[in-house]
Amino acid sequence: MSLTSVNTNMGAMVALQSLETTQQQLAVTQKQISTGYRVADASDDGAAYAIAQGIRASVGALTSANQQLGTVQGLLSTTQSGLNNISTMMGSMRDVLVKLADSSVQGNDRTNYEQQYTSMLANVKTFVQDADYNGQTLIGDLTGSSGTFGRVAVTRNESGSTYGISTFSGSALYGSLSFTTTQLSSASTVAALITASGIFINQQNALGNELNTIGSSVNYVNNQTTYNTDKIDALNGGLGSLVDANLAQASAQLTALQIRQQLGTQALSLANQAPQSLLSLFK
Repeated sequence: MSLTSVNTNMGAMVALQSLETTQQQLAVTQKQISTGYRVADASDDGAAYAIAQGIRASVGALTSANQQLGTVQGLLSTTQSGLNNISTMMGSMRDVLVKLADSSVQGNDRTNYEQQYTSMLANVKTFVQDADYNGQTLIGDLTGSSGTFGRVAVTRNESGSTYGISTFSGSALYGSLSFTTTQLSSASTVAALITASGIFINQQNALGNELNTIGSSVNYVNNQTTYNTDKIDALNGGLGSLVDANLAQASAQLTALQIRQQLGTQALSLANQAPQSLLSLFK
């Protein structure tokens, strides 16, 4: 190709192509610096962006699951507190029953102990009725309870899997402990209530089992919440490795590209001036 042609300026074409390449690379680098991402959208890297969107969806779902677990933590804590108070009160009630099982306790003393037991039983009823959290209760199935009684199945992970939390009938417990005046007035009848197989001891054992169950549920929910949080951190770490820009590298590259842009502009300018030298041949 002739170097003295005015129809085709190869030097200018090469300089222009190089400048356009530099401009494209400069646009990519500027986008990385402005967004902080190596892959900000599908046009940067379609496959990586699709993977990133899937990871973001998992993180969002796990965050929602933890929010639900946080809600049920409140319900479990409230239930545990109610059961603890009932257990403590039943310990005091058992002390009174032991005294009533003594046939030598008669007259006004016996009446006072019976009234004491009845008063404690009223406290148990209150603990059952008030064991609600955010309109739900796991034990408050007595008339006058403020929460909706029922089993809870809480979402535990990003796949929508659930963890079930069972209920304990506070109504059945209260009914079993509601001894009549006739029962409490008989020392032998009271003694039978607190034997190893007696009604009161059976209910106390059942309450102990429920405390163990609730305690296990509290630990499970806490552990699941911690695991989800750790998983979110791990996913975010992997997401960063996949799509985050290396800003130190991008900054250095930006400086180099800006210099190349200036040199490319000058080279194109010089290439465009070359055909003008032909004018001297016609002087």
